[in-house]
Amino acid sequence: MKNKAIFFIDGFNVYHAIANKKYSKYKWLNYRQLAECFLSPKNETLEDIYYFTAYAHWNKEKHKRQKKYVQALKFHGINVVFGKFKKVTRDCLADCKKKYETFEEKETDVNIAIYLMKLAFQDEFDTAYIISGDSDLVPAIEQIKTMFPYKQIKCIIPIARSAEHIKNTCDSHHRMKEKHLRTSQFPNKIVIDTQRNFVLTKPTEWP
Repeated sequence: MKNKAIFFIDGFNVYHAIANKKYSKYKWLNYRQLAECFLSPKNETLEDIYYFTAYAHWNKEKHKRQKKYVQALKFHGINVVFGKFKKVTRDCLADCKKKYETFEEKETDVNIAIYLMKLAFQDEFDTAYIISGDSDLVPAIEQIKTMFPYKQIKCIIPIARSAEHIKNTCDSHHRMKEKHLRTSQFPNKIVIDTQRNFVLTKPTEWP
C-alpha cells in the first residue's frame, strides 16, 4: 500500500520568491502539477493539496487577480484556506523619523500548523509536504514529529530561498527549481463551464 501524501502550500512565501523579474512569468502556477514533480510515484499517492493565502483587499486590481487565481486552483481540486491582512504602523527605515501604515499578512503559519496537526490526528497522511521557507512553522513541525514519529515531514524550499532552519527540521527536503515552475503552469485559458462560456484567462500582468 502506498503512503498517503498531502501538500501544504504557503502561498505568499512562494509568491514572494517568484515575484521578482526573473520568475514573475510563473505566477500562473498549477500546484497540482508542481506536487507531482516532487511526489515519489513508487510509494506515495497524492491525497490532497491545501493552499494558504489571504486577499489583498485594499488593492482592487491585485484582489481581482487573486480571486481569479483562487478560482483556477479550486477548479483543479485544491483546497484554499484564507488568512487575512492587518493594517500595521511601521517606522521609516530611511531615518526620516516618520511612521507609515502598511498591511501585514496574518494567520497563514497558524493555519498551516492547525491543519498539519488536525490532519495528522485524523491520520489523513503518512507524508506531509510543506512548500515554504518560513521558520515560524518549525515548532509545529517539531511537535508533529514528536507526537507522530512514524509520519514523514518533507519540505520544498521555494526557488532562490535558503531556509536552513525549516530544512534542518524536516525529515528531508527538496529545492524548487525553475524547471519545476516552467512545467507546472496552467494553460493561458481554463474552460470552467462550456455552456455558460465561463473561461478563466491568465492575467495580462503576469507575462
